[in-house]
Amino acid sequence: MTNQFDQTNTEKINNCTGSPFTPHTKADVREMLDTIGSENVEELFDIPESIRFDDRLNITVASEQQVTAQLAQTLTQNSAQTEFLGRGHYSHYVPSIVDHISLRSEFLTSYTQYQPEITQGFLQALFEYQSLLVELTGLNVANCSMYDAATALGEAATLAARVRQVSGSRILVPDYLRTERRAVLENYVIGTNLTVEAFATKNGQTTPEVLDRALDDDVVMVYLENPTTEGVIEEHLDELGSLIEKQDSLFCLGSDLVALSLLQTPASVGADVVVGDASVLGLPTAYGMGLGIFACRDDYIRQVPGRLVGASEDAHGERTFTLTLQTREQHIRRERATSNICTNQAWVALRTAIHAAYLGPSGLISLAKKCHQLPEKVATVLDEIDGISAPIRDCHHFREFKASVESDAHLLADELMADGFAIHALNADVIQICVTEANERHVDDLAQSITEVLE
Repeated sequence: MTNQFDQTNTEKINNCTGSPFTPHTKADVREMLDTIGSENVEELFDIPESIRFDDRLNITVASEQQVTAQLAQTLTQNSAQTEFLGRGHYSHYVPSIVDHISLRSEFLTSYTQYQPEITQGFLQALFEYQSLLVELTGLNVANCSMYDAATALGEAATLAARVRQVSGSRILVPDYLRTERRAVLENYVIGTNLTVEAFATKNGQTTPEVLDRALDDDVVMVYLENPTTEGVIEEHLDELGSLIEKQDSLFCLGSDLVALSLLQTPASVGADVVVGDASVLGLPTAYGMGLGIFACRDDYIRQVPGRLVGASEDAHGERTFTLTLQTREQHIRRERATSNICTNQAWVALRTAIHAAYLGPSGLISLAKKCHQLPEKVATVLDEIDGISAPIRDCHHFREFKASVESDAHLLADELMADGFAIHALNADVIQICVTEANERHVDDLAQSITEVLE
């Protein structure tokens, strides 16, 4: 029996099309092509000739020792600057326990860890992540993560169009919204009747007067951030939330888990949806890889994109965890799907949950307080340097602040880069500095370098 089985498979492999992932025989392929009326497989793909794989990988054969040496050489080309960068990407110290637990083989797999309901450990970790979001936002529902803050914002916009009964199609965003995040939002609403418009802010904050003038029956969603991209803490969220509710628009607030540990809960100021990036916990700064937050009121539970993990009981009465709602195209009819988002950031969410559990409520609040105090201290240090005025905004800050410089800001940033420090140069005379517990020990060196450059 075994020999016959092996012989049958050997014959099939010898006649297959060459790919181990599509083990059809040439006769199978011919029959399928005849059925759909195509002459060959190439007709099925609209791939430009210039980027087609030509069966040549151009990889030079090398021993393990040679590969290790080449990799080490490549790594020496990495930048070694001390970063004071922010604007959506924040570096916090990640305790070693996050690596030790998340790198265990039970969690680190080559495929989605939560597919079968027997992976109770991972599902429980995602449930804990969701519970953390619910507690910090004050909202009733949170999904088990999205790609990043920008895609979460895009999903919030399409959700608003589905759940709000207003006749309008405008989405209002503040002028401080990062260009990249707005670009993703505008891409998301292509194909809908939604449009994205920016409103002006004053001293980096949204004022009730300006928002009131911008609101009308045509506004389906208003997006605000707290803290903002410039590190400013919005001071009028209560009034803004009331104005948005009065207009029956959806109030979407952007934030992150560390900030939410200290600031007003979004639910208390009337937010309907909270988006943002949770990778501030559990991940080093990646400048690309993120972990999107998505939490909302329970009225919208069947409109939530992505996946939700729920707690239940098995046939023996034991507490269990399972994927409950997955309103994506792969799982329900396309016309009923709320999103075509395919997956989530399960392993990254696991790392965030581990980091948050390690810190605990008091640790999270302590970290958040530091993020509030450090910008004020560093701005005071920089303000004493001739040629620099910090901060520009007369308000409370979180992690980062803007400063004005008398010399060319881009030239200053370039010269600091040569000294080993990376900062943002926003325009000709404005820089932005981000400080957390991860880089605070280098503040004196940064100040010294700025002093020498400006002399």
